Amino acid sequence: MMKQRPFWYIGAIAALLLALAACGGGAPTNLLPAQDATAVNPSNVSPVAEATASPEVITPSPIPSRTATGGVEVITGEFTYTNDIITTYYVEHAVGLVDLYGFITRDEEWELPVESQALGPLTIDLERQRGEFRLALPARPAGVLADVDNNTQRDTGVQVFVVAYWPNLYGGPFSEGDDRSFGWPAYLASTVNDPENNDEITGGKLVVWAPDEAQQFPTDFGADGLLFTADDPVGPLAAGYSVIDLDQRPFGIERNREEQVTLHEPPDAAIKDFSDLSYTRAFDEMFKRVRVEYAFNGIPGKAPDWDALYANLAPRVAEAERQQDRRAFFEVMFDFANAFRDGHVGVNSPLSGALFRERAAGGYGFAIRELDDGRALVVFVTRNGPADRAGVQVGAELLAFNGAPVKDAIAAVEPLGGPFSTDFALRYQQARYLLRAPVGTQAQVTFANPRGAPQTVTLRAVEERDSFFATSIFQESNPAALPVEFEQRASGVGYIRINSNYDDLNLLIRLFERALKTFDDLDVPGIIIDMRQNSGGAPLGLAGFLSDREIIIGQDEYYSERTGRFEPEGPLDTILPHQNQYRFDKIVLLVGQACFSACEFESYGFSKVPGVIVIGETPTAGVYAEVSRGQYVLPDDIFLQVPTGRTLLPDGAPLLEGVGVVPTIRVPVTAETVLSNRDAVLERAEREIVGR
Repeated sequence: MMKQRPFWYIGAIAALLLALAACGGGAPTNLLPAQDATAVNPSNVSPVAEATASPEVITPSPIPSRTATGGVEVITGEFTYTNDIITTYYVEHAVGLVDLYGFITRDEEWELPVESQALGPLTIDLERQRGEFRLALPARPAGVLADVDNNTQRDTGVQVFVVAYWPNLYGGPFSEGDDRSFGWPAYLASTVNDPENNDEITGGKLVVWAPDEAQQFPTDFGADGLLFTADDPVGPLAAGYSVIDLDQRPFGIERNREEQVTLHEPPDAAIKDFSDLSYTRAFDEMFKRVRVEYAFNGIPGKAPDWDALYANLAPRVAEAERQQDRRAFFEVMFDFANAFRDGHVGVNSPLSGALFRERAAGGYGFAIRELDDGRALVVFVTRNGPADRAGVQVGAELLAFNGAPVKDAIAAVEPLGGPFSTDFALRYQQARYLLRAPVGTQAQVTFANPRGAPQTVTLRAVEERDSFFATSIFQESNPAALPVEFEQRASGVGYIRINSNYDDLNLLIRLFERALKTFDDLDVPGIIIDMRQNSGGAPLGLAGFLSDREIIIGQDEYYSERTGRFEPEGPLDTILPHQNQYRFDKIVLLVGQACFSACEFESYGFSKVPGVIVIGETPTAGVYAEVSRGQYVLPDDIFLQVPTGRTLLPDGAPLLEGVGVVPTIRVPVTAETVLSNRDAVLERAEREIVGR
């Protein structure tokens, strides 16, 4: 819930998908299942910093009989947001009173106790991107008492809370079981947090409960600028609930029966909106940030030559501004995106469709697939199209294109669908775009039909899309499908297809577990988990249902303006075992190049379950990074995305990026597989389970 994993996939020419911000010192609300840490003993107080002492924390104990009364009873408020991801991923919205024990002790792995949680109703206005909420405070809160007055006496202490967006992900409405929370919230919370400094609280409002009149509370941040450290000045606090305004000096204390707070969207998670700037200012502001924040700076082969790129593009931007040429500016941004070797970098604009129409609306009425043996076979012919009229047949071998051997002709193509993180993804799209051109373009094609002699014909491109879609990596996807579908195959094998992680996450998890439970009840000989048509979304760690051990993922890193380097953020990423566990004799994971980002995270987790067999024609796309902090809106409704967060393995290599989840059994690409309507990968998976 609080501890989230913010790695989401957004296609290069896709709709806006802004990830919820990561929290270095815990995660924002109950947005994703707890995957990053194990529970710790609440009495294990870790130091804040070498030069400061932690406040004394009193473990939960019976509330004194003289229960505090008076003060605040109801919290109301509102928030605005710049992205709609919360309404894509969640349908059960709420606001929560969240114990800040984890922040007081700077314990990012502290698990929020269910008994301390209080929830209130929240409504969201989708058109205005605005939420309103009301939270009735419990008469006797059940948070952890913390003595934060910095004197030498052991006092009862106070309970400190933050109000935060608290949607339900899985199970019941509270954060517990497989839907646990760790650390402290920083996304849409009543506090303002510093993402450059482990999400230290720098402003906003807290809700504090004092059991009696004898407690004291900080009145300012102190010389170190940190809250709840040894140099904080303190003052008296009345019994009952108070709202502490951290933006006043000294801190304001508000005790009306009903108080208002605002939930804050972190600036690093908000969209960087440069749409009101001139072309040159918008480009310069964007370039300056991307240059230092790009996730794979320092990773060979990923980032462009920044100086050369700017020298090439900046004059074009200035000329576009002088001419007020929208198309010219968009083409600059298109070229900027394609300077990377990273499938997460992308640009979109109302002109994107026009660019495709001008450069690739025409086709020659046929599509090809390259085989492992180097041949390129015709796998589709448009009825009565140019190729069909010239006698090209399905199964023909394409030998040459415009006089060049087909292998060389493919390698020379610059496809529109980039950039790409892997060679195999680039090569696949080059073969598709070889046969795209402006309408009316002529091409000389040399081919040999099955059992026929080579022949050369001249084809003229006509406006047609069927041949292009025939080899789309998403051709099997169904936009009307549920996020998870499952069936028992005729072989007896249980088949689960996870279609998307960009959906109602509660529904997704429930459907996946229902599939596991169904197949467990049916005592199937094994299950197949098909990830081949899942283009990403929110990573959930579904492998936790299949493993009773932690699965180590890696360490998240982000660029720090303070140090000028990429720094670790949060604890080591892990997938925690779920409370509900399912076991099968055999598990096969199906992967392919249409599996991006969050899909790759899920696939990676599944691949680490003992005994899992990974089968596919190719690895997953090898497109894995965090994109929430690299969302830009530029003039003329141009949207740009650049990844900003990376996950590193213990050896320092990026997790999955440029590699993907690699099959342990690779199904060869042959004439038989590309010309058949049968699913060779699925058939091989069934054979691995049932042995026939």
